[in-house]
Amino acid sequence: MRIGELAERAGTTTRTLRYYESRGLLAARRTENGYRTYDEDDLRLIRQIRTLQDFGFELEETRPFVECLQAGHPAGDACPASLDVYRRKLAELDVLVEQLRAVRAQVAAQLLRAEAELPGGQEPTCELGGGGSDAQ
Repeated sequence: MRIGELAERAGTTTRTLRYYESRGLLAARRTENGYRTYDEDDLRLIRQIRTLQDFGFELEETRPFVECLQAGHPAGDACPASLDVYRRKLAELDVLVEQLRAVRAQVAAQLLRAEAELPGGQEPTCELGGGGSDAQ
């Protein structure tokens, strides 16, 4: 298949595919007239890259998965280097989850403090200053 068809089937653009090619993640074969050609393995490779990027992986982090597929493994995560990337990404995510939990706890504490300061359980009122209907 040609680059346009690959892009359409993979849900991406030809520009993105050319970028992947420039980064060494995708290898195009050329026809006699110079057109890039691809096969189903290339489509599977692009889908693997896009799935990982949807999960938050940087493009360079997809390289071990691409190399695993290119080595003939049926899944890009069947190689030790891919597993190492998964482990690093999980560790990063664990740190982010803990940071979010800490921020959530701080916001909840601020809300409780603010609610406790309201007189007699009233709803807060906010008045906008600086003009409005008083000007004539």
